[in-house]
Amino acid sequence: MPGNKTIPTTTLEEPMKRLQHLVLLATIPLLFLFFAGLATSASLQQQLAQESTIEKIVRRGVIKVGMDTFLPWAMKDKNGEYIGFEIDVARKLADDMGVDIQLVPTKWAGIIPALLTSKFDVIIGGMGITPQRALKVNFTIPYEYSGMSIVAHKEKAAGFSSLEDFNKADVEIASKLGTTAAAATKKFIPKAKVRLYDDEAQTYQELRNGRVHAVVASAPRPAFEAIKYKESLFLPLEDTFTKEPIGFAIRKGDPDTLAYFNSWIRNARLSGWLKERHNYWFGTRDWADQIE
Repeated sequence: MPGNKTIPTTTLEEPMKRLQHLVLLATIPLLFLFFAGLATSASLQQQLAQESTIEKIVRRGVIKVGMDTFLPWAMKDKNGEYIGFEIDVARKLADDMGVDIQLVPTKWAGIIPALLTSKFDVIIGGMGITPQRALKVNFTIPYEYSGMSIVAHKEKAAGFSSLEDFNKADVEIASKLGTTAAAATKKFIPKAKVRLYDDEAQTYQELRNGRVHAVVASAPRPAFEAIKYKESLFLPLEDTFTKEPIGFAIRKGDPDTLAYFNSWIRNARLSGWLKERHNYWFGTRDWADQIE
């Protein structure tokens, strides 16, 4: 049409080339930053893997296990050596990792703080997985389940057959300090007076001496005590009154260690090894002559 001008192609090509050049110049630093970020991320992941507890254990050649004594989870035999379900678990774990084991006996009330200050690598001690504890440590998947049981003194708790019978202000219950047994006592028997002891053996000694009405503890020890001292003790409840999952506890921020332990637990469960050890320690008293 009259008045319209045709712009030469060469005139348009020059600005386009300059624009493409500018875009290329701007893209190069971005690509550099992108690939540098990938390299940094990979390096960071490699560093974290090398600093994980599981790698340190392998390099050290020793796994340090925090534990406390709970029959039949962990206890000393006549020779002063530790035996029990947890001890079997810890030793099997060490064998499968190809490392030695160092057991670190620790009072239960301070066992999580000791883990957090790196006194040992992992807690394998019948520790119940609870929301409160999970705020401080990471737990593996459960490798066992436990529950709270109660054993009572025949004279002091005569006629008692329910938790409500114990839920009175004049009733005294013994339990181990810092355990889920102590928490369960306060939750399910809130009116009773709770006496807490550092050593689980003390709670049963107090019961046998008639100083408390009952002991609340993880099964199956209350049942074992009732059988052993049947003249003075009895089980007022036929079954446990709670059920809780049991897991390994490790420090937070260590996904590689958590993944390894979870894999080990799955394999030990599927192979039947955990069930076989559970049946021996919890389903029989074949081991009793080792400690008596």
